[in-house]
Amino acid sequence: MKRPAAHTEAERPLSPLERWYWIVDQISPLNVISHARIHGGLSEELLAQALDALQQRHPMLRTAIRADAAGRGPRFTAAPGNPIPLRSVTAGAPGEATADDRWEKEVNGHELVTPVDWSRGPLARAVVISTSGAEPGEQDVHDLLLTLPHCIADGTTVLTLMRQWIELAAEIEAGDLDPDGLTVWSERVLPAPEGMLPPDHRGLSGLRRIAAQQLTDQGVARRLKPRRMEATRRVPFRERTTRLLHRSLSADQLADLAEACRREQTTVHGALAAAMVRAVAEDAGAGPGPVMIGSPITFRDALVPRVTDREIGTYVATVPTVVDYRPDASLWPMARTVSRDLVRRRQRGEHLTAVATLGLVSPKSVDKSARFLRFMEEKGPITLCISNIGRYDFPGSVGPWRVSSAQFIAGLSVNALYCATVNTSHGRMAWNFTHVEGAVPADRAERIAAGSVDAVLAASKS
Repeated sequence: MKRPAAHTEAERPLSPLERWYWIVDQISPLNVISHARIHGGLSEELLAQALDALQQRHPMLRTAIRADAAGRGPRFTAAPGNPIPLRSVTAGAPGEATADDRWEKEVNGHELVTPVDWSRGPLARAVVISTSGAEPGEQDVHDLLLTLPHCIADGTTVLTLMRQWIELAAEIEAGDLDPDGLTVWSERVLPAPEGMLPPDHRGLSGLRRIAAQQLTDQGVARRLKPRRMEATRRVPFRERTTRLLHRSLSADQLADLAEACRREQTTVHGALAAAMVRAVAEDAGAGPGPVMIGSPITFRDALVPRVTDREIGTYVATVPTVVDYRPDASLWPMARTVSRDLVRRRQRGEHLTAVATLGLVSPKSVDKSARFLRFMEEKGPITLCISNIGRYDFPGSVGPWRVSSAQFIAGLSVNALYCATVNTSHGRMAWNFTHVEGAVPADRAERIAAGSVDAVLAASKS
């Protein structure tokens, strides 16, 4: 395939936020993954052509990361001529009962545990898992996976790239985009996230906010002494791997939950977070008391200029909520605590302050990260979190294909022990639990996932 001259390239230093994610990715993989299920005829060649078009559209997908010999001063650098790699897998091998077994196996066996090759580029890779129709006339099923490092991607990023990949394939299939003379419009090259923070979160004003926030957080910690989710055993940072437990709510279950949340004056996110707090506390045999859970909040809308959902980058910051856990009590007071607390924190701009704070504390390199890593291990407040982007507008059909599922998954590296990623598409809610293998053993992780889902379903019917 001919490749036209590159558009404007993304070449700049990594920001403190991006650098932190890049550092921990070198210690233990920190990937963000999207998954979509496509029904119909779809060739690997067409998907590869569409990936090339996607790469032409996004400058950040044509980069690598370079640093000096000591790993300092990392920069995004143009990496022309390196297409996004596409790996093809044929499902249906003996012992594989369903297509679900195969895509989850690929996520656990490769995509969560293998870093993207950031030094060579590009900062993305893709997989297509194809399953032939079992009966005559039955459509083939294709599970697509798209993996990016967290230093340039959040859940919104990987889902929008997945949608654009499929849409570009449809354009090429329909003859609306010529793969041999490929020219597509290009997204703008954006500054670093911190460079687009509102003025009152930068400079001296930003420093005042950071100091005030730290005093507030320290006061809450001294007064409430909230509990963290603790590891079953400590796993050395470089030995950590992330494992996925995929769960979902059906359309009827989701409708019941949404109705119950309206009745109880809370949000779906609040209910899911409260359920996870309950499941973790019950599994640990904990008595009543405050428990900490984190919630990543997007800040795309707050940036100057505003970053659209179609543009790629890492634009979330996690804020903590202290939940008053009471055994055998209703889930709803805890849910309201979470939802109201997040409204207050967003209004105060605490998620933006969290981004600015990394500018002061983010290590300069892997070699300089040991002290910060020890702090995270021993005193870091957020070992349990839930990232929920809500309803994501993913079409049910694109070109000649039916699309029946779209979701995202996040690796953990050294950032947490147990996390859930949530989005609603195609009438279902994907609730993907990830855990650090060993630190949260498989049986414990399964119990917490089951307890979380059971708590939500029970509360929805109460």
